[in-house]
Amino acid sequence: MKVGFLALQAPDLSPGQRYRFEAFLPHLSRRGIEVSYDWLLDRDDLRVFYGRESPVKKGLIAAKAALRRLRSVVRPREIDVFFVQREAFFLLNHWSEWLAHLRAPVVFDFDDAIWIHAVSEANRRFAFLKNVEKIPRVVGLSHTVIAGNEYLATWARQHSRNVQVIPTCVDTDRFAPLSNRADSVVTIGWSGSPSTVAHLRPLLPALERVKARYQDRVRLRVMGDPTFSHAPLGLQGEAWSAEAELELLRRMDIGLMPLPDDAWTRGKCGLKGLVSMSMGAATVMSPVGVNTEIVKHGENGLLARTDDEWVEALSRLIDDAALRQRIGAAGRATVVERYSVQRWQEPLAALLLDAAR
Repeated sequence: MKVGFLALQAPDLSPGQRYRFEAFLPHLSRRGIEVSYDWLLDRDDLRVFYGRESPVKKGLIAAKAALRRLRSVVRPREIDVFFVQREAFFLLNHWSEWLAHLRAPVVFDFDDAIWIHAVSEANRRFAFLKNVEKIPRVVGLSHTVIAGNEYLATWARQHSRNVQVIPTCVDTDRFAPLSNRADSVVTIGWSGSPSTVAHLRPLLPALERVKARYQDRVRLRVMGDPTFSHAPLGLQGEAWSAEAELELLRRMDIGLMPLPDDAWTRGKCGLKGLVSMSMGAATVMSPVGVNTEIVKHGENGLLARTDDEWVEALSRLIDDAALRQRIGAAGRATVVERYSVQRWQEPLAALLLDAAR
């Protein structure tokens, strides 16, 4: 059996692709499922397209990507199932998914409320090209729809009769805690991307209060946006790489996942929290969307909404090493049992095989 993965980005660039499909590739291979990885944008393309480059450069990249996608859905070759994560092309209508479904069943996977219009600041003037009205049509023509949580699945069931929930998963063999951490300084960390660092900014006043209280007893680290800085905390964002993220996660004692509460964030799948939990870090999350399903407050993590609640939660964890360890261990167990690649690899393979039949 052969799956054509109609990816937007090259391997190991997109968090959605990494956690929702790329992490499963070794198991799919062992099951005899071959994957043809057809991607559109590499790192340099992304830098230009989502930066403040000229419209001409962006147009050339879009045209090149459109030709690549057209070839991947119309050229003669053996494909049993097409897999689409979020969308097969990033502009205009659902032409690429429509062409794909004429050749083979489409399995459509999504992990955000992508029916809501959202566009990067650098491309705001081109917002009209981001056609979210295509998403219900893509869902409707797909053989199987995979949603990252029940909130997303409820929306998708308005347009499809075959909607399954597979949560965003962590490879708990790779993301595993160090056996021994001997550091008297408590490291509080956040790892994300330039597009999500805005979720961290409202938390900065609470973090300033924590830092003022504990001084050198705590260390703060932010990864994913090297342009981010916050002088009162002496914070400078670190560039993301797979190796650097793993190094940060292994040293984190406390993980952060702050979120505003709105229609977009209620569709989030809790990835930042799940990753830090998988590493045994005691994790504090905003009680928004699926976060309230992942975390049982005081057992496998803590939930905090207001600045005072964040300061109280972080202070509890900083003051009590035994509490950090207990919550961290329970958080890891939650991810292993309910949100791991190892737990969901066989159900995903079964969905692909069923679509092929």
